[in-house]
Amino acid sequence: MTAPSIAVRTRDVLLFEWTKFRSVRSTYWTLLIAAVTALGGSVITAIANSNVGGGGLSLDPVASIFLAWLEYPVLALGILGLLTFTAECGSGQIRTTFTAVPQRLAVLAAKAGVAGAVTLIVGELLAFVAFFMTQTILSGGTNAISLSQPGVLRAVLAGGFCLSAVTLLGLGLGAIIRHTAGSVAALPAVIYLPLLFATLPSPWNHRIGRFTPVLAASQLVNPHPSVNFFSPALSFVVLIAWPAVALIVAGLLIKRRDA
Repeated sequence: MTAPSIAVRTRDVLLFEWTKFRSVRSTYWTLLIAAVTALGGSVITAIANSNVGGGGLSLDPVASIFLAWLEYPVLALGILGLLTFTAECGSGQIRTTFTAVPQRLAVLAAKAGVAGAVTLIVGELLAFVAFFMTQTILSGGTNAISLSQPGVLRAVLAGGFCLSAVTLLGLGLGAIIRHTAGSVAALPAVIYLPLLFATLPSPWNHRIGRFTPVLAASQLVNPHPSVNFFSPALSFVVLIAWPAVALIVAGLLIKRRDA
């Protein structure tokens, strides 16, 4: 009997992971929480931005949309990512998975592909819906802006991509730690603790802070990025480097550990 081709095996592993991903309630709950908090926070920020003359917040009309995404939406999708791996470890199903697919790196890659693709689609939908909702609120005011203005489309697209990047970072942490509670505790530390570097005396706050995921993301979602940090292109590299490193470490550990 002829062994299936690499393309067929890849398709089967992806379908296997997709079936598991869409079969658990946590997927829908975390996506719902991310959507509600992202859109709700964006609307609240837009209302504040619409009242600048009356004492509201003077914020960039695009970057301010994604300020509301720094806590709950980011953490919700990060937790979705780590649960993609830790849920199987907790139930012992990971042994069955590795028995069915002995190529463990293929399993990790398939999990990353499915979780990354789904959250990228969801993230982009949220980013554009949030943008148009906030611009409806700001319409007629001095803070209204359109997608055709320089840097705006790039900033909105980056908002959705950032959520997918955090999902993959969570997946990497989950595969490294292999315990849900430990991974959930580590996730906010990895995302927010590096921001302490931003409190260092100048110029070190900028020189080191630009390597943090949050400040790299802020450069991407701002049509007028700060000159004190990396350019949007280099900030994009910094942002994807965090989940990439986490997944590489996870892949090395997966090959060495028992299931």
